[in-house]
Amino acid sequence: MADSSDSVSIDMEMYSPRGKEHLIRTSQGIVSVSVFGDPDKPALVTYPDLALNYMSCFQGLFFCPEAYSLLLHNFCIYHISPPGHELGAATMSPDDPVPSVDDLADQVAEVLNFFGLGAVMCMGVTAGAYILTLFAMKYKQRVIGLILVSPLCTAPSWTEWLLNKVMSNLLYFYGMCGVVKELLLKRYFSKELRGCAQVPESDIVQACRRLLDERQSSNVWRFLEAINGRPDISEGLRKLQCRSLIFIGEHSPFHSEAVHMTSKMDRRCTALVEVQACGTMVTEEQPHAMLIPIEYFLMGYGLYKASKVSVSPRSPLSPSCISPDLLSPESMGLKLKPIKTRIPFEV
Repeated sequence: MADSSDSVSIDMEMYSPRGKEHLIRTSQGIVSVSVFGDPDKPALVTYPDLALNYMSCFQGLFFCPEAYSLLLHNFCIYHISPPGHELGAATMSPDDPVPSVDDLADQVAEVLNFFGLGAVMCMGVTAGAYILTLFAMKYKQRVIGLILVSPLCTAPSWTEWLLNKVMSNLLYFYGMCGVVKELLLKRYFSKELRGCAQVPESDIVQACRRLLDERQSSNVWRFLEAINGRPDISEGLRKLQCRSLIFIGEHSPFHSEAVHMTSKMDRRCTALVEVQACGTMVTEEQPHAMLIPIEYFLMGYGLYKASKVSVSPRSPLSPSCISPDLLSPESMGLKLKPIKTRIPFEV
């Protein structure tokens, strides 16, 4: 598969020595896909949020030993980066047309075709969640499940549209300047992690700030333009034929969007998990909060095998936090209930 003239393979050693980055030529341009795990296993496709790639959007989740073991045990991971967002990406040509969200969803299908994949599990964050949801709506037979973090489904509100336009103009004229980085960090993380005059920002935020410095501003601008022009897909959500697990941070600016999205989906196969004291990027801020819901979600597919390792004491979740209806065997594939995490606060 990797010996195609349309791709370049680069050895990576992030999670696994078997990981490789593939630069795949599609009808919408070249896209980077980093692959980890056994290609004979079912595929899990990820897509990050604006200005991020898999290292800055999913490393918190995949560096969590329990989650890493769970996901790599069951899947081969295919991390898709938005065009021009991969590590070391060059500036894209200004002559290239700005893709639409439909173009990006079709590009996901081309990636699957390149690797010879059929139906896949999908995991996306915010803008990436929108792209994968749209992909699932357009290619229903190719998605067996959706794990969405702070997803979008409506057209931008006037507030979001205006904020995105401000970022777009700043990116176009000034590049990845301090104001753009602050706006993006506010989008990703809760106020507690971003800190204030008396409290320094967390290591996670500092690391993300450094990674944003590596992004090519014109490439980010292109993805932002595509997302800011997205249509409302709410009315098509009920026709989705796959089970869905939705995570939303309590303090995410997209909280109401995720709740709205859940209300539009088939409640017999959709669960909403609200993570308290968390912003948009649950994958980075509270990755342990995702572990148990994902475990039970995967049981419905017969993919999860019980581990002898006990639940991490760092996890804000415990089995008692989950609705009993969600844990019943018959509900694993048929009826998922809305649940919330409970995080104890230390005084």
